[in-house]
Amino acid sequence: MWRRSAVLALLLWNAAGLAGAATLAPNPPLCHATTSAVVPPATGFHCSGEPTGYQRGTLWLRAGLGAADPVRNDAVLLVHQTRFDRLIIMFHYADGRLDRQEIRRGAYGAHWRIGGQIAFEAPVREAVLTGVTLGFDHLASHHLLRIRILQRAAVNRDLAIAAILTGGSLTLLLAGGIYNLSLAVAVRRQFLAWHGLWAICMVLWGAFWSQAALLAFPGMAGTAASQTCTFLACLAIALATASVIAALRGILSVPVLRGVALLGISIAVLGIPATLVTGGSIHALGIVLGILVLGDLLAVAACIAWGWRRGSAVARDLAKSWGLPMAILALTQLFDFNNLLFGGGAQIAVLFASALQSIWLSIAATRRLSGMRIELDAARAAESALGELARRDPLTGLLNRRGFVDRLGEFAGGEQMMLALLLVDVDHFKTVNDQFGHETGDAVLCRIADYFRSLERDSCVSARMGGEEFVLATRGLAPSALAIFTERVRAEVAACDHGKATQHRVVTVSIGVAEGSTKTPFQKLYAAADRALYDAKRSGRNKVIFYSEEGLSREELERDQFAFAWPGNRPA
Repeated sequence: MWRRSAVLALLLWNAAGLAGAATLAPNPPLCHATTSAVVPPATGFHCSGEPTGYQRGTLWLRAGLGAADPVRNDAVLLVHQTRFDRLIIMFHYADGRLDRQEIRRGAYGAHWRIGGQIAFEAPVREAVLTGVTLGFDHLASHHLLRIRILQRAAVNRDLAIAAILTGGSLTLLLAGGIYNLSLAVAVRRQFLAWHGLWAICMVLWGAFWSQAALLAFPGMAGTAASQTCTFLACLAIALATASVIAALRGILSVPVLRGVALLGISIAVLGIPATLVTGGSIHALGIVLGILVLGDLLAVAACIAWGWRRGSAVARDLAKSWGLPMAILALTQLFDFNNLLFGGGAQIAVLFASALQSIWLSIAATRRLSGMRIELDAARAAESALGELARRDPLTGLLNRRGFVDRLGEFAGGEQMMLALLLVDVDHFKTVNDQFGHETGDAVLCRIADYFRSLERDSCVSARMGGEEFVLATRGLAPSALAIFTERVRAEVAACDHGKATQHRVVTVSIGVAEGSTKTPFQKLYAAADRALYDAKRSGRNKVIFYSEEGLSREELERDQFAFAWPGNRPA
């Protein structure tokens, strides 16, 4: 949804940058001439029409300054970087003197400025500045030129603001790209990966367009940087289109998405010759690229509208997120930004809008993923609660047999130590139900369960196995301590007051105890405790009968060799 808005910001650059947003007319009117050598002509300048045939020679532009022009005493000439081999600047003064400055591709020296500008300062003299001549050797296209002559204070202001906007935008884009790539890895969402790659690509494009990359690669100044910008712009459009396709997959039909993908791939493929060409065909290629970009935009917009009509929340969010980039795109198509926005033109608008958009998309992605995480946590909590309910006895709230076995696995984990299982059965419980009713019988069971719950510690866990049968497990108790504990349990259960409902009847329990270790299988302990409980019932009830782990053979059980009734008859 939000991530596809990435497409628009990139489309803006291509439509406005490659398709001829530049102009030949700076502040004063320009006259032009063409020579085969890098020698300025003395005459032959034309002040109307368009220059031709300069790609294999040198294009000369001349501008005169009127007497009332404020830049005559404090002038700076700004040229936006483009594809040429050499640029010669000559400042003409009223006393006939001439100041010549020159740069070559890959060697801008101290003339480059952040914001894609090349600055030439006219020396301050007593004589006023009367005009300026520019010579472009092997210029790719005059349609890409943007030239301004301003006062020094205005230039410093514009360049400072452009540098702030550019630096801030690149920082935000880089942060958004890294964040979205990290999210894509963490949550395995393809559209986030495409959007993250788009943001990184936009960072590289912005770095080369603004000339910030010249800090690290000064030799790329001029043609190399411009060609890199064209390649990155076309690549970013393809990446952004892929992000749209990934987001709408499953919402729209496969043939429709394939058609949109084909447009994005076409832009990337056509971007290769547009990157390599240095002649006049760059203008024609720019126009074709602009048409393809607009076609891609219309196709994507139609897909979003189609998805919205189908009731897709993703498509609806996508449409809302594209508001700002769509407005900027419309403005770049209706108006020529040229030297507006502090000399950066449409490119700086696109860069700044892309940065805001990338951060917005990151926030939106985080918000949506956070919502999904909250829903997932809630689902897991509900699942856990249902699981806990499945492990609990609905009447008493104690663990049931399944829950007890699971808990015993955790309970018996770790180092090996003594473990005892107490199987507890309420004596003559059927008579309680028959005499006082099942509701009273349930109340008796709950009262006993409350008592067992009060015994639970890290070393003791209890459960209701079904009917009137309960179980307790204890660990770490020596035989003497276990004997005291089990007798206390028997006596305190018998001492429980069940109230007037049972006419204060004493309810006793019989207890069978099996001793082993935390490594002893549950079924083995349970079988021993069950046999001991049977003996306790058979020998008169309200008793505790012990069996040790070694006394589980049938022959020994039949002889009751290790059975005893509390107190006094347990073997030494």
